[in-house]
Amino acid sequence: MPTLRTASSFWPAAPMPPIPKTGATPSGGSLGGAGAAARASRHARTLAHALDRPVTPGNRVEVLIDGPATYEAMFAAIDAARDHINIESYIVEADGPGDELARRLIAKRRQGVKVNLLYDGFGSVRTSAQYFEQLRRAGVELCEYNPLSPLKNTLSRALHLRDHRKLLIVDGRVAFTGGINISSVYSAPSSATAGRRASEESEWRDTHVRVEGPVVATLQRLFLDHWCGQTHGAAQRARYFPQLRAVGEHHVGVAACDAGRRRNPFYRALLRAIATAEQRIWVTVAYFVPTRRLLRALCAAARRGVDVRLVLPGISDSWAAMHAGRAHYGRLLRAGVRIYERHDALLHAKTTVIDGVWSTVGSSNLDWRSFLHNAEANVVVLDAGFADALEKVFQRDLQCSTEVQLSDWRGRGWKAKSLEWLAARFEFLL
Repeated sequence: MPTLRTASSFWPAAPMPPIPKTGATPSGGSLGGAGAAARASRHARTLAHALDRPVTPGNRVEVLIDGPATYEAMFAAIDAARDHINIESYIVEADGPGDELARRLIAKRRQGVKVNLLYDGFGSVRTSAQYFEQLRRAGVELCEYNPLSPLKNTLSRALHLRDHRKLLIVDGRVAFTGGINISSVYSAPSSATAGRRASEESEWRDTHVRVEGPVVATLQRLFLDHWCGQTHGAAQRARYFPQLRAVGEHHVGVAACDAGRRRNPFYRALLRAIATAEQRIWVTVAYFVPTRRLLRALCAAARRGVDVRLVLPGISDSWAAMHAGRAHYGRLLRAGVRIYERHDALLHAKTTVIDGVWSTVGSSNLDWRSFLHNAEANVVVLDAGFADALEKVFQRDLQCSTEVQLSDWRGRGWKAKSLEWLAARFEFLL
């Protein structure tokens, strides 16, 4: 069973709500070894075909819940670095964990550790130049993805092409990925765990993972290819690809895409996993603006008896994305998909668990922006124990959410319908 970390002593935390009792079958050993193995084998074949490569065995993946636990694990890995640190993040802020990150990176540079930091020009546009300059002076190699300052980028299609990945690779041996940026909004546990009512300024509820094992080399290659593509040169010399031995039992695939590419391995893998599903599809996502093909796949799964549930935000930092997604609720509810909204925390997690064996955590939302415009990275884990841990997180979110009933949805007011209609006109850009 994988470890599941919540907020710890790095920031004060309140305990998460207890896991509710539901009618769903847990996805751990209680499923029966043969049944889980058969489902995992079937999903492994489907995933390998979607990614055009076999999944990598011998890994250990740990679930990290919310910012405090994630930063604590990331900073511990950074402090233990001996050769190099590679970081890629959509948002890098100067305040909160960003300040702590800078202090630790500068300390590691003084010890001779190589540091490469790749950040998105749009996502980090509010971060002061002084923040990055102090890192540069300390010897940290910096790369800004698609800077906004040059006129040619600001007025071109490049404005829509963003680096939305969140990657940290330390010494080529341990990696982190998921939905958490380097941002002060994560400086405390999510509102539900702290007993507060959420607002647009609330800390965000999110999920990340820590990865060890042979698949770290794939994530390392992903970072280095992106770095070289943006800098038009090789990264500074370091021991990026040490020999990696098996450290666990998780089979892991990496589903990543470059910005602006029509071919999206994660989208393809997700659609095929949904089509293969026999028992349940549990999705938690921050921005749900589905394509027609994804809508059809979810509805078809629900109609054939699969337990399809979506936990979506009831408040959001993007009103347009939230209402564009709500424009599709009616069709989903009529097909038998169950939809829940969280109103007590700002939901930013991006996870899916299918049949208790197929799980994904990463940066990809289920929207047009992730499928077409952004560079994204997800890990897909084939393991019943890991799926069980992620399903328990889903159940906690479910307990904190309100189910959307079709009868109530049909009776919503004209204002809500107008916002949905307006947002849906621009869903290709969301």
